[in-house]
Formats: sequence, structure tokens, C-alpha cells
Amino acid sequence: MLRIATSIVLCTAVAWHTGGAFAQSYPAKPIRVIVPAAPGDSCDVLSRLIGQKVGERLGQQLTVDNRVGAGGQLGLQLIAQAAPDGYTIGCGQGGNMVIVPIAYKKVAYDTLKDFVPIQIPVTNFLGLVVHPTVPFKNVKDLVAYGKANPGKLVFGSNGEGAFIHFSVELLRSLGGFTYLHVPYKGVAPVLSEIVSGRIDSTITSFVSVKPFVDSGRLKLLAIGRATRSPKYPDYPTIAETLPGYENSGWFGFIGPAGMSREHVVLLNKEMNRAVMQPDVREKLDSYGLEIHAESPEFFANRIRQDFEKWGKVARDIGFKQL
Repeated sequence: MLRIATSIVLCTAVAWHTGGAFAQSYPAKPIRVIVPAAPGDSCDVLSRLIGQKVGERLGQQLTVDNRVGAGGQLGLQLIAQAAPDGYTIGCGQGGNMVIVPIAYKKVAYDTLKDFVPIQIPVTNFLGLVVHPTVPFKNVKDLVAYGKANPGKLVFGSNGEGAFIHFSVELLRSLGGFTYLHVPYKGVAPVLSEIVSGRIDSTITSFVSVKPFVDSGRLKLLAIGRATRSPKYPDYPTIAETLPGYENSGWFGFIGPAGMSREHVVLLNKEMNRAVMQPDVREKLDSYGLEIHAESPEFFANRIRQDFEKWGKVARDIGFKQL
């Protein structure tokens, strides 16, 4: 009995030691970070900036693999199909992980089933901008103009069923006005058209419109935060006129479904540590991004909330999937 008891204790100790050593051995090789966008895109910049810090801490490189195609679907599909061993992760954003599945019938992945959320480092709020010569000065005036002139208020977006389109529809539904929607192939031509005076307005990333606002080429009516930005307290929110309007984009790190909890927690911890480093915070702040250091559950909840929010917008406007 003594021999049996001693053997059990020894086996338990060996098993515990081996398990601990196994856990501590991750990562034993470089981690591939699939970015479903071109170099210079927000996900690309974030992956390189945060990846460098995490790699230094873990002793293994996080190597960025840019996979462009199908509006981000190609890269996200590769993440979903990767082995869940912690050596392939990726960066997604609200547009391709939430809006695309809502807007399109055929999507190469199921966001809620095929991925495990790891960490959401930043969010970016939106800005409602107009050409400086439009006959309204604030959100209240815009709504009144839209009601008094059905179909004459022209909004541009980066495509039917795209994030900007749904953002404008949320504004319209809360304001009760009508407008003319003009889709373009990207945000850049939308801003160019407003600057030229050919269309009236759009709602897009504050970071994208701020240079135009600073130069006087566009006028910012309000921002899409729930409350005023501590950094830009003079900018009113849309919600001050239309209660309930809140709209922001996000970028976050994900892994394939089935990835171990231990690996997720470790990466989350190190990514949170990375975004709180002074040089990283300074860089992200310069881009106008709002920094987060939260749990994987916080990120997962944000994804579910966005599906509910934008799914409701799509249903309310009778949007037909493309």
C-alpha cells in the first residue's frame, strides 16, 4: 500500500510538472497573425505595433501575413480554417466580422461559431460631416431639412449594405427623415464628392474626416460617441439631439474556434500590457483611436451586441441580403 501511495504521489507530481512545463512552453515558435487587409490598414498597423511588444515578452515573433481579398473574407476564412493550436491568430474589425455577415447571404465564415475573441485593443468613433455650404448648422437642422425636403438630402456611403450605409440608416430611423443614398466604391471618393459639393453628407471614421474638418473643407456636425470625447469636448454628440444614437468601429484579435483557454488568456494578458505601454498609447492616440485593455469576454460581448444592433437596423429597413 505504501508503494502504491508513493507511486500515485510521484505520478501526480510528474503529471503536474509536465502539464506546467507544457503550458509554459507556449509559444515555442513564431505566431502567424493573418491580417485580412493591405499593409497600412488599421488592422495591419495594430498587428505590427502590438505584435512587436507581445513578441518581445513571449520570446517569439508575431509575424504579420497580409491576405487581401473579398472585403476581408479571404483572410478571415484562413483564420477560421487554421489549426486551433495558438500559432495562427488574426485581426478582424466590425465591418468584416459583423456587417458583412448581416449584409451578404454567402459568407465564408460564421463569426459567432468560427472564431474565439482574444482582445479588442481599440475602438474608433464616427463623425457626421457635411459640406460647409449646406443650409443647416447642426444635427437638429439636418433632421428638419430632411423632413421638409424629402429625398433632397444626399448621403454618400462606401456601398450598399456597408457600415456607413447602416450608420446613416440608424440616423434616419431615429430622426424620422428621408434622404437619397449614393453608394461609392470606398470612403475616399465619398469624402471627395462632399468636398466638391456634389453630395451633402456622410458618417464615417472621425480619424478619416478630421484632416478635412481641420482644413475647413468639411464641417463636423457631431460625433457618434455615446458621450462627448474627453479629447474633443467641444464636439457635440449625435445622441444629444437623437438619444440612443451610438456608433463606433472596432478592431480586435481573434483565433480559430477551439483554441485553448490558456493560450487565449496569455495572449490577452500580453496584448493588454502592450497597449498600455507609453509609446504604444502615444502612437494609438495620435491616430485618434480609443484604447481598451479588457478581457476576451468583453470582446465577445461587444461582437454579440453589434450583431443584435445592426441586425435590428437591417430588419427595420427591410434590407435584402446581397
